[in-house]
Amino acid sequence: MSIWFRPVTLAQCNKMDEGMHGKGTLMQTMGIKISEIGDDYMKATMPAAPQVHNPLGIVHGGANVALAETVASYAANFVVDFDNYYCVGQEINANHLKASRKGTLTATAKPVHLGKRSSVWEILIHNGAGELCCISRMTAAVVKR
Repeated sequence: MSIWFRPVTLAQCNKMDEGMHGKGTLMQTMGIKISEIGDDYMKATMPAAPQVHNPLGIVHGGANVALAETVASYAANFVVDFDNYYCVGQEINANHLKASRKGTLTATAKPVHLGKRSSVWEILIHNGAGELCCISRMTAAVVKR
């Protein structure tokens, strides 16, 4: 059974990447793309390229958090009736488990809790070899328009 309020497509996600004014977003700057939508999960990818590295040449922890919050925020907004509500990140944490230098990172967001006023999401980030690099949890506030 699907958790989405209405059917969601990759094309919708790509349109959101342009931002409200069509001038671009952090997702475009960092190369984050929604890549897969399942019945109860959403995936996003980000290149582990120099533009998201820290001075040591590994993916910046903040880049992992931006990837995690992006996929969880997109998912949270597709769970609610977007005509009447929207979701914003209220809290996020991350444990960085393995450094990444190259390749593509894939973040998978799944709900832990879907409520009327908030949702909680677990996000697992894996590298191209399938190794767990980061685990994150985000709480999204559900806000009435």
